[in-house]
Amino acid sequence: MSAAEEPIDVLVVGAGFTGLAAALELASKGISCRVLERESEVGGLAGSFDVGGRRLERFYHHWFASDDDMLELCAELGVSDLMEPHLTRTGMYYANSVYRLSKPIDVLRFAPLSLLDRLRLGLMALRAGRVRNWRELESRTAEDWLVSLGGRKVYEVVWRPLLEGKFGSYAPQVGATWMWTKLHLRGGSRTKSGSETLYYLRGGSEALLTALRKRLAELGVDIVTEAPAETVHAGHDGVSGVTAAGRFHPARQVLVTTAPALAAGLLSGPEAGHPAVPALNRQLRQVPYLANVCLVLENNRRLSETYWLNVNDPTFPYVGVIEHTNMDDPSRYGGRHVVYLSKYLPTDAELYRMTDEQVFEYSLPHLRRMFPGFDRSWVDGYHVWRAEYAQPVITPGYTKTMPPLRTQVPGLYLASMAQVFPEDRGTNYAVRDGRSAARLIADRLRHLSADEVDHG
Repeated sequence: MSAAEEPIDVLVVGAGFTGLAAALELASKGISCRVLERESEVGGLAGSFDVGGRRLERFYHHWFASDDDMLELCAELGVSDLMEPHLTRTGMYYANSVYRLSKPIDVLRFAPLSLLDRLRLGLMALRAGRVRNWRELESRTAEDWLVSLGGRKVYEVVWRPLLEGKFGSYAPQVGATWMWTKLHLRGGSRTKSGSETLYYLRGGSEALLTALRKRLAELGVDIVTEAPAETVHAGHDGVSGVTAAGRFHPARQVLVTTAPALAAGLLSGPEAGHPAVPALNRQLRQVPYLANVCLVLENNRRLSETYWLNVNDPTFPYVGVIEHTNMDDPSRYGGRHVVYLSKYLPTDAELYRMTDEQVFEYSLPHLRRMFPGFDRSWVDGYHVWRAEYAQPVITPGYTKTMPPLRTQVPGLYLASMAQVFPEDRGTNYAVRDGRSAARLIADRLRHLSADEVDHG
């Protein structure tokens, strides 16, 4: 690439749903755009692998009826028919027993709690729904708020194990806003009978990504894979481009869609000399993140009838057992029964550092304890996936910590899962915020163009 090459309008770092949605919005407005992706394929955490001749996400995915941005994207790309509704069952593993928790009657039968506490548990979603403005909760921890809603016993049996299983040592610091979002969203996905309706794409996320990539190509968007970003060039006048895989890409504006710590790394070299960079880097490094290990089993029979099993047992190494083929039909995966076992953890945790084979062997006795009939012969294949930046930790007062979309560095924008607050991470919010960032960037480019005309 020549050093004198004309800069592209917008350079997007990261080809997950955030970056691709931003590119779609920009290109639809006639703005030139290039996307840089370090992996060999697009999709980020929605990237896929092969199971029985069908592509499946490495990390479990589903959607809610309220995921309007994802549904609108499907409609825009002409693939709405691929989004299918599924009635699913939810359960909880507690004290070596599995309890079904899909309907209100299931809550009333939840033996680990007294009848009064079962009623309190059943009313929690209604009480949470009375909170109309999440800002009312931003100063409180999840523990404080949950205890106020359902009492200490309900918290200790139901919520504390889930928070500790998901966030580990960060559990006492998790903000009430994060929990409110979960209760509010799950309540909205239930039918009148209490059953939960979730949505999944026939063909998985890859079917949507294929349609999206085709549309981007038609609009002239250049997607460069196997191009890990190394440095954002941000001098005293603002951004001028990005170096990726040893190649400089000049650009008028840059949108970085990576986790905040990775974005800080891109702004740590001598090429990032803008005076606003040091303060921005300090802010980016304040957001705690957890990694994820996901063991995916290809079984020749199903473990249970439950789709989503929350684990309230601190001796079990995973926080959730998600039997994907209790939502999507196993016939679509060559008859395989697909199970995700998910754990959020620090990158220095022993489970994260194990080899794939060690993760599998370590998990077998725990599965036998949870499902007494389970045998190693049930497993025809397994996969272990890791994500270093999987879950931002949302703490009280998070709006003071959250990185800005538009930074003080002219031309530099940030959009990541750490910025979808008060929502939790998810592809719907990735699409929403990618498009929002693109609209802001497009507006800025219009102003710059007007200034150039005025001063021409």
